[in-house]
Amino acid sequence: MPSETPPLSGQTQCGNRARSPLRAFLRTETGSAAVLLAATLVALAWANIGPDSYESVWGTELSIRIGSGGVSMDLREWVNSGLMTLFFFVVGLEARREFDLGELRERRRVTLPLLAGLSGMIVPVVVYLAITSGHGSAAHGWGAAMSTDTAFALGMLAIFGSRLPTNLRVFMLTVAVVDDFLALAIIVVAYSDTISLPALLTALGLFVVVLLLRRTIGARIPSLYGVLGVAIWVALLKSGIDPVVTGLAMGMLTYAYSAERSDLEHASRLFRRFREQPTPELERTVRRGLASTLSPNERLQQMFHPWTSYVIVPLFALANAGITLSAGQLADAFTSPVTLGILFGYLLGKPVGIIGGTWLTTRAARGRLHPPVGWGAITAGGTLAGVGFTVALLIASLAFTGDRLAQAKVGILAAVACSFLLTWVVTLVIGALTGRSHARALLGTGQSIVDLSEPVDVERDHVRGPLDAPVTLVEYGDFECPYCGLAESVVRELLADFGDVRYVWRHLPLTDVHPNAQLAAQAAEAAARQNRYWEMHDLLMGHQGDLGPKDLFRYAVRLDLDSGRFREDLRGGVSAGRVAMDVESADLSGVSGTPTFFVNGRRHYGAYDIASLTAAVRAARQRATLTGAGQET
Repeated sequence: MPSETPPLSGQTQCGNRARSPLRAFLRTETGSAAVLLAATLVALAWANIGPDSYESVWGTELSIRIGSGGVSMDLREWVNSGLMTLFFFVVGLEARREFDLGELRERRRVTLPLLAGLSGMIVPVVVYLAITSGHGSAAHGWGAAMSTDTAFALGMLAIFGSRLPTNLRVFMLTVAVVDDFLALAIIVVAYSDTISLPALLTALGLFVVVLLLRRTIGARIPSLYGVLGVAIWVALLKSGIDPVVTGLAMGMLTYAYSAERSDLEHASRLFRRFREQPTPELERTVRRGLASTLSPNERLQQMFHPWTSYVIVPLFALANAGITLSAGQLADAFTSPVTLGILFGYLLGKPVGIIGGTWLTTRAARGRLHPPVGWGAITAGGTLAGVGFTVALLIASLAFTGDRLAQAKVGILAAVACSFLLTWVVTLVIGALTGRSHARALLGTGQSIVDLSEPVDVERDHVRGPLDAPVTLVEYGDFECPYCGLAESVVRELLADFGDVRYVWRHLPLTDVHPNAQLAAQAAEAAARQNRYWEMHDLLMGHQGDLGPKDLFRYAVRLDLDSGRFREDLRGGVSAGRVAMDVESADLSGVSGTPTFFVNGRRHYGAYDIASLTAAVRAARQRATLTGAGQET
């Protein structure tokens, strides 16, 4: 059994400030929600100060022509049907990432948010139709009362931050994608103009070409996807179908995968060649090699997400949220069945549909399906889903004109404000709960996905802290990696703050960039054979720049090891197999860089500063208390 020593005393925090894709995405959504709100207020002010100029600007015709063919729309249509295609593309990319790498890679977990999303669209439509029954053409706007705005909902979720669990975002994203797909299908079926069959068949044919190419030359020539995407968009536009569905479909087709260690090593070799011979040809080769280590999904998200969040969606709000307001108009609106149908469809129908659909599915599954979060968080998700803006405005503009359109917009904007207030009330109620009740309301009792392929084995792994701790922190590290050195003080502070955390170090020497890392790992294992692993570990982490053979022998003497045995073990490579076992487990767990942390078997995608790791440990401890998990990982 590896030696066990008590947690070391805390030191000054020093950690890498890099952020995970998830944290970066949420931070972008937080900022974009503020920009979106500002654009909405500007649109309202503009429409009331200069209504003629507002309509004149957005009604300006813009044409793009090639020869005798082309596309001609006003600026509002270019934003709604053109730029918003990129927004739905980013939504599709993020959903695909969750399918490939996130919670939804276990396909059975899709069932619950899928059915919740369906129920969350049906119930609001029923509420809307009940309110507008007997009011003639008002019922035609039923589609404006059913669709959650992904940008606003995720932005508001990010604003609530630590009050709600991170897993709620995955649930809400899946609900929103189901919502968007069905809403865009409804636009095609119920709100599109006369459909041109030849243009529609052309679009479908081009989409089949995309499916055929995605596993062949499309992966090597990503720009080909862009050309085909534009062609599909134009064909759908000419067919009379709103072409924004193109973005969602193309995003869902774009693979996401973690960087492979072999690809990263190949990129390192390419860079070394460039360092030795810096030529333009090798510079292009290095750029292509670096790009190939990341999935197309991640590269495209990095490229388009800031633009959609900070430019495109706010432009959409600026183009569509402008309505003239007066006391008389507001009084008319809030007595209009259109306004009330939309408002109550979102505020009542959405939460009832999502909570009810989740509950019924859970009951019908007889324990095989559990919500990824607690019922308090599901309730907050239901109220957040009452934010209808983007697609709601799209459908309202297709269903109504004149006063009815203005009344629909009032209902949509009122639903945004009321949804936020209702969610705030729900989080206050959850926050008033204490202890186990609070944890259960947020986290629930469902089991989360375990990312760590090889469970912790106290007979094999090196463990620091109590062996029966409810929370296990596993780090894959490299003794020569400077980022591991920065994380070391954070880990020590964490262990000093929590007496119920066990810490496990596993080796992942990155030999392509750290020439001494493999030998240092073997030296630590040689020390472990004399029951002095953690003492050697601490010396190696404290002297990352001095890991040559002479340095390692000097550390063995300093620790009063049997120098002859240590030297024989190190030169004979006795511990190389033990290091290789850790490397193999890292590969099986999808680990390609250091440091990489797992908390109770769940990979930690986030900064490894003390605040981030503390939050992850606390959440894991709460979940372990509720489910009894933790020891096996």
